[in-house]
Amino acid sequence: QVQLVESGGGLVQAGGSLRLSCAASRSMFSMNAMGWHRQAPGKQRELVAVITSGGSTNYAASVKGRFTITRDNAKNTVYLQMNSLKPEDTAVYYCYVREGVENYWGQGTQVTVSS
Repeated sequence: QVQLVESGGGLVQAGGSLRLSCAASRSMFSMNAMGWHRQAPGKQRELVAVITSGGSTNYAASVKGRFTITRDNAKNTVYLQMNSLKPEDTAVYYCYVREGVENYWGQGTQVTVSS
């Protein structure tokens, strides 16, 4: 088991920036991938960004060039830097990790972008 605690969400104006953090309760050494999904009201949860244990990254087309995912293994933390935010980025953002065949999820953090 691993617990994930997200932070950094909030209200920001369009064009602004936020940085989300996701702290894992133990070492990320054995985790194949970490990333972020989001879910807007009335929509399905979608992948935003993922980073593998080898450092490879992948982004949703809608956020590519604006969002950056990084991980700090020493702090057991993954980050999502979000720049040039748009109202359509408004959603609950969920951190997740994949370890073997198991997926673990955080409780979610709200991001609201006003126009």
